[in-house]
Amino acid sequence: MNEEEVLGEFRAAGALLEGHFILSSGLRSPLFLQKMLVFQDPVRTERLCRALAETIRERFGDVDVIVSPAMGGVIPGYETARALGCRAIFVEREEGEFRLRRNFEIRQDERIVMVEDMVTTGLSSRECIAAIRRHPGTLLGAACLVDRSNGQADIGVPLVALARLDVPAYPADQLPPELAALPPVKPGSRGLGA
Repeated sequence: MNEEEVLGEFRAAGALLEGHFILSSGLRSPLFLQKMLVFQDPVRTERLCRALAETIRERFGDVDVIVSPAMGGVIPGYETARALGCRAIFVEREEGEFRLRRNFEIRQDERIVMVEDMVTTGLSSRECIAAIRRHPGTLLGAACLVDRSNGQADIGVPLVALARLDVPAYPADQLPPELAALPPVKPGSRGLGA
């Protein structure tokens, strides 16, 4: 699946939004990818995650465990693991820090890839990777459906993505006039609407 086909899946799901958006990082952007509109369709999600699994296999070889950050990474992590024929587990916040819970474990001989839905600043990816590194096993790298940083986010391990976008993100006090003229909307998941 090429980059345009990936973005076509988001467009077809009505998940590629344009306007003035407040991202979970607090930055502002003229473009928002509402991935849950993609993930509500199991067939579309399976198609994207199968393509991500192929990309992972090409870059990293065999994988034993996919680890994802809850909540946004759970669906793509599970579907990607299913396509790879490996286990899917996730980290979730406990006392403000990502940790393995629910009796999930990573064994010494396992090869691990972290799977995210999207990477923008890379913060949640870095936090997930830090949690993975507290366990045995070999962390091979990371993968995401869309890299909104266009390869600029440093997450500390090699990152593969089905699509890369160069989407500007601005501090609230440094908006270009055309963005400042639009009312801001706060979509997403961290206690936010939409």
